[in-house]
Amino acid sequence: MKILVTGTDGYIGAVLAPLLQAAGHEVTGLDAGFYRGGWLFDDLCDRPRTLTRDIRSVTADDLRGFDAVVHLAELSNDPLGAHNPEITYDINFRGSMTVARAAKAAGVPRFVYASSCSVYGAGNDDIKTEDSAPNPQTAYAECKVRCEQGLAELAGDGFITTALRNATAFGASPRMRFDIVLNNLSGLAWTTGRIAMTSDGRPWRPLVHVRDICRAILCTLAAPAEAVRGQIFNVGDDAQNYRVSEIAEIVAAAFPGCEISFGPPGPDNRSYRVSFAKIHRHLPDFRCDWSAERGARELYGIFRRIGMSRETFEAPAFTRINALKQLVASGQLDPVFQWRGLDETPAAEPRMQAAE
Repeated sequence: MKILVTGTDGYIGAVLAPLLQAAGHEVTGLDAGFYRGGWLFDDLCDRPRTLTRDIRSVTADDLRGFDAVVHLAELSNDPLGAHNPEITYDINFRGSMTVARAAKAAGVPRFVYASSCSVYGAGNDDIKTEDSAPNPQTAYAECKVRCEQGLAELAGDGFITTALRNATAFGASPRMRFDIVLNNLSGLAWTTGRIAMTSDGRPWRPLVHVRDICRAILCTLAAPAEAVRGQIFNVGDDAQNYRVSEIAEIVAAAFPGCEISFGPPGPDNRSYRVSFAKIHRHLPDFRCDWSAERGARELYGIFRRIGMSRETFEAPAFTRINALKQLVASGQLDPVFQWRGLDETPAAEPRMQAAE
């Protein structure tokens, strides 16, 4: 299968593209290049040719001849979305729908969209399924809901769309992220020997390893059309629903000598437990091979192998909002995250408000 993957220079894409190639697919990447400054370790994998494109400017000509598009490329988490909701809507909703419409116009048969379980928002203790009403709490999650709805309207006429609502990702990627919960706590445990929670950690979070997300994408691409046409799947495993406090305890146990403490109840009302039964019914070859315990041990081993320093852990390249702040502050990106030409000089020093 000839596949175009957007976001190949991102956290998931850096793992997915080599796995697709190893499975025998012909892969082309497309990425704006915001995060190319960050490379935590070398996995010695071959990588595909990558087009440098902003998804807001993708055209049908960019996508002609592909059998499938896997769309990962968006601003990637809630704090980044909170920086400026209008930019989030511009990239994550309008940009993503630009890619989807271009794919349909180009005659691409399949479109796989990386959505998120964050669409469930404040779910309390009930178990969320794909039939549960979304309750997005952030611009990031709201855009996911709107994209799912937009794809449902585009589907048909030979255009098969599937939305994968990934649980919160964790695990090692060369293009690492330390702004997601298990990875962040692991970095703290390694560099400081202490996990000092600012809340009591009561909210629920489902987790899924980055390689298991990639496995779900591979299974979706290989599935018969009738199994995935117009479907939304939660991606993860029922055994991987955790309270944040449990995630902290799992990480602390994987890092010898790590201390842990908890604070008072926090203001963040995002909390959801999720059922992953549907994806196992529709995609019987899908399974999650990675637990939080195994993922924490994996990160401990990688940090030890590369001798990760606190400076590396705190480097802007590995925290998405900080990477973009650095690019804007240096004048490489304009305030709406468009690349400036090499001969362009900003009229005034750009400013970015802090994430909430």
